[in-house]
Amino acid sequence: MKNNRFLKPFLAAVVLGSLLFLCGCSGSRQTVNKPDKAPLPAAGEQLPAMTLATPENALTRTYLGLQNDAGQTISPGEIGGDILLIEIFSMYCPYCQHEAPMVNELYTLIQNDEKLATQIKIIGIGIGNSAFEVGIFREKYSVTFPLFADSDYTIYKDLGQVRTPFFIAIHNRGEKKNQIFYAKCGGFGNPEDFLQVLLDLAAR
Repeated sequence: MKNNRFLKPFLAAVVLGSLLFLCGCSGSRQTVNKPDKAPLPAAGEQLPAMTLATPENALTRTYLGLQNDAGQTISPGEIGGDILLIEIFSMYCPYCQHEAPMVNELYTLIQNDEKLATQIKIIGIGIGNSAFEVGIFREKYSVTFPLFADSDYTIYKDLGQVRTPFFIAIHNRGEKKNQIFYAKCGGFGNPEDFLQVLLDLAAR
């Protein structure tokens, strides 16, 4: 049968279903890992090694505190600040889209405080998203903090295949460098309250 008018909608539904499978934080699939999966990020654990493409934008590199001789890729440990907050998202995730204004507000709160602006940095990693798709998310939701692409799901797999959005905060300096002190799936509620939570946990 040459008529394929049902084929395109079917394929689109399959692709969309696969992408939405990554989203949301309810159900046992978020808290229970199969033996062949990496463990989910947890407070007290070390952040798995990550390789991120070095941003081309000079202002972005300045925000991240990168050296002028930074190579084509960087690791989270090369980013400035005492605290690094990482949002794991997908441009196709409706929960991530809903949370975007809250994360933007958190970023603004931090940037408006001279001390916090040097102490805390925020980045986002789009799992399964190309650089082009990450750019679409950035433009649509007016995201001004750096976003990185994880198009081949490498970081996603190393993080235990977390659901999105997922927030991870690590110590990025000192004796506890690279240690996770906050890891949670889902939105964080009021940005001001969450900022205080991060500061309190980081001080312990």
